Amino acid sequence: MNTISKILIANRGEIACRIIRTARKMGIATVAVYSEADAAAMHVEMADEAVLIGPAAASESYLKIDTILDAAKRAGADAIHPGYGFLSENPEFVERVEKAGLIFIGPSAKAIRAMGLKDAAKALMEKAKVPVVPGYHGEAQDLVVLAGKANEIGFPVLIKARAGGGGKGMRKVDRQEDFPAALSSARREAKASFGDDRVLVEKCVATPRHIEIQVFGDSHGNAVHLFERDCSAQRRHQKVIEEAPAPGMPEEMREAMGAAAVQAAKAIDYAGAGTVEFIVDASEGLRADRFWFMEMNTRLQVEHPVTEMITGLDLVEWQIRVASGEALPLSQDQLSIDGHAVEARIYAEDAEKGFLPAVGRLAHLSFPEGDIRVDSGVRTGDKITPFYDPMIAKVIAHGKTRSEALGKLAGALGRTEIAGTVTNTAFLARLCRDEDFAAERLDTGVIDRNLAGLTARTPASEPITLLAVLAASGMVPAVAVAGAGAGVGKPVSVADIGPFEAWGRPARTVRLELDGTDRDFRVARDGKEAWVVSGGPLADGGLRFDRVCHNGADWLFATGGVTRRCRLISSDSEVVVFHEGVTHRFARPKGLRADDLAAGGDQVVSMMPGIIKQVLVEPGQEVRAGEAMVIMEAMKMEMTLSAPRDGTVSEVMVAAGSQVADGAVLATLSEEARAA
Repeated sequence: MNTISKILIANRGEIACRIIRTARKMGIATVAVYSEADAAAMHVEMADEAVLIGPAAASESYLKIDTILDAAKRAGADAIHPGYGFLSENPEFVERVEKAGLIFIGPSAKAIRAMGLKDAAKALMEKAKVPVVPGYHGEAQDLVVLAGKANEIGFPVLIKARAGGGGKGMRKVDRQEDFPAALSSARREAKASFGDDRVLVEKCVATPRHIEIQVFGDSHGNAVHLFERDCSAQRRHQKVIEEAPAPGMPEEMREAMGAAAVQAAKAIDYAGAGTVEFIVDASEGLRADRFWFMEMNTRLQVEHPVTEMITGLDLVEWQIRVASGEALPLSQDQLSIDGHAVEARIYAEDAEKGFLPAVGRLAHLSFPEGDIRVDSGVRTGDKITPFYDPMIAKVIAHGKTRSEALGKLAGALGRTEIAGTVTNTAFLARLCRDEDFAAERLDTGVIDRNLAGLTARTPASEPITLLAVLAASGMVPAVAVAGAGAGVGKPVSVADIGPFEAWGRPARTVRLELDGTDRDFRVARDGKEAWVVSGGPLADGGLRFDRVCHNGADWLFATGGVTRRCRLISSDSEVVVFHEGVTHRFARPKGLRADDLAAGGDQVVSMMPGIIKQVLVEPGQEVRAGEAMVIMEAMKMEMTLSAPRDGTVSEVMVAAGSQVADGAVLATLSEEARAA
């Protein structure tokens, strides 16, 4: 038995905070590590100690094994928890940790290696009698061989990175002629993500569901499963909403999948938390003979909270106890499912623009109270940077039934308030209420099939839009807002009115962006309590507010005899209105935008900071509107930037490997071509 008294957490963000909470509950001290970009981060503040490990780039901080081991030595830690991502599935890191005399809170290096390469893992699973997906898992990697194997398997096929996971280096190919380009793209992404561009090719299941089994093993030869999670709601092979148990799961199939997952764990003498992922053919419902092994993640999963919610267990505590040498706390027959849990991942990303990752300072962050679990690693004032994954929080709801859990989650997302960056909360709330999703008509294509409706923006009403204009003017004084049900606020007195304003009708011009266009409005006081907003797209006369008052973010306003309430945050970059479960954003103009430059203009512009992966054009080359010109990577996502119009490439300002800022001009088209 090894006593753990101080844990260094080799990670950041919400998972670091999550581990700290459990360690604190167990009376174990914690050490945070942080990059220069994370100096004021939440996990740094929460830990008992914190050590700076390098610059912002993960390759120079969170992935530096020597630096992390040195931090553990200096802090006197006796164990290291890797969290997920970064070094969590790096067998060399495990060996170095153990060589330094420290405890690694996770599986052995041997187990990680056994499951680290998908082709080798699948060969191992076949020997262990675990069903695997038909496909090519060989060593030959040239295009002719891989394309030939794809033809033998039959389209559609999936190209998958041999190393790593999370959808990186994965491409679905429907037609033979698309295979070369998809292979090239998958290899680039695999190389960038895992340092290994080798791939395998597998049959693409027509109606697939992604169902995974949480397993746990110990050093005494015990292994159990903690039931399944359904992660079929995906976009670009990235999980969006996860739930447990899987909807419609027959007990016979649960037992078969659980037994297969435990067999997989025992085949590699697994100790610690792991997840065995299966692809399931749901074309005829869930059947015990229609699931196949995909891969095993040898770490704690992002979505582990839903398992905790239905079992009542703390999986991080189990990890620590197993790493200390203890036997598993419970046997298989002592584990049971209680109700249903659903988790949504809130990201800084723009669903309307193809889920483009976003950055920004969180001017306001508020989550609903009640029986909702929120796992987050950021607070109001923190920055979402381009250096790391843009996840803001995980929101988890539990109910007696799936319907109850989904209803709670949708309500919680509607009450979540985030200002300072665009987020996917509205998309997530719509998905919870989506007819197919709610009716359990699930497969990994459920989001893509309904994407237009899920990502459609709910337009702001005229009163909400003009309230944002009024707030942006800065002219409305803060006063006490009456409690709910009163319908009125404290009257604005002459004393509340600014100097000289009581004698005339003060007015101010305000500019806000509406539907991508900058609009000018005129805001004027009309007596002691009333305001008139005119201009922009409004008809003559504008809209009169009979009463407006606010106390901080709580606003009350009356128009046309109807009094409404909302929450509103006004910052230097935007005005955000939270009303009836919907978030409305109104940007303050900040000069020329990347959208303007790219929409039918002469320039290809970076939409955010990132690294150029490939330049596909050269000066003098003719291009068509929509033709790919530059491929860049930002926030772990590869993006293709296309020609804004037909024309001739005039200049290319970047090369592969270049680091670019938000709004940087990457290439231009000639004026002559535009005139032609």
